[in-house]
This record gives sequence, structure tokens and C-alpha cells, in this order.
Amino acid sequence: MKEILSDWHEWLPLAGIAVVAIVSAIFWLRRKPDTSMDRERERCAYLNRVGRIVEGQVIEVADHVQPVAEAGGSRMFQKRPEPTANGNGTRKLLYYSYSISGVTYETAQDVTGLEVRAQLNRVAAGQTASVKYDPANPSNSILVADDWSGLH
Repeated sequence: MKEILSDWHEWLPLAGIAVVAIVSAIFWLRRKPDTSMDRERERCAYLNRVGRIVEGQVIEVADHVQPVAEAGGSRMFQKRPEPTANGNGTRKLLYYSYSISGVTYETAQDVTGLEVRAQLNRVAAGQTASVKYDPANPSNSILVADDWSGLH
């Protein structure tokens, strides 16, 4: 025991590293899990920063009702639908298309929570819009973000 205590200056850095590793593990395990809405907001912010703009066309605005879990099976393993910004299980989807280098992309964006920004009551099928897309991945695009809207 005396030998271990006499060489404390050799053990101190290892003890410090162990404490930092334990504290880091505790913070990592206690972090809040990302929801799909958080991931979508991060994706929109990224595309708003790096995206290039191209003209597109609105195809349709639709309400998507999240399906309720089936009655059979164990309730423990059934995934609950995430709450939406409007309080019920309905999500607003904005379907649109755009072309880049002769390739036409048709996709949809979940604009739940961005209804006021998007002014969905003024959007009609066939309307032109500006689409921001990722130059490294042209299929990744948005029509509306927290601080940008491509709807005319």
C-alpha cells in the first residue's frame, strides 16, 4: 500500500482521465433523444445555409394522419406516434417537384409547425416555387424553413 501511495504522481493522470470518462459517459447517457421534428429542423437549417435555389412546382398540399398501432402484439414494443405541433396526429405534407441537370425529383416536405410561415391557405397545385437543394445531394431539398420560404 505504501508503494502505491508513494507513486501517487504516476496514478493522478490516470485517475483524472477516469473521472473525465465517467462524467462524459453520464452526460452522454442522460442526453435528450432527438425527435423526428428536431432532425427535420436541423436538416432545414442546414439546407437553408448551403442550399442552392432552383425553380420547382407545387404538386399538392395534403394532410397525413399517423396510423394508430394495431391491436395485436405486445404493447411494450409498439412505437407511439410522436406528437405534432398542432396537437393531433395530423401532419401537413407539401408535395413538390424540381429538375436539376435534366433529372426531375418529386418529393414531399413535412411542414407541420410551419403552416403560418408557409401560408398554406394560399398554396395551389401547379404553383411555381423556389426550392433549396443540397449541391452534394440534389435529392435533399426544402421549400420552407424557419426563416426562409420558397413559396411565391
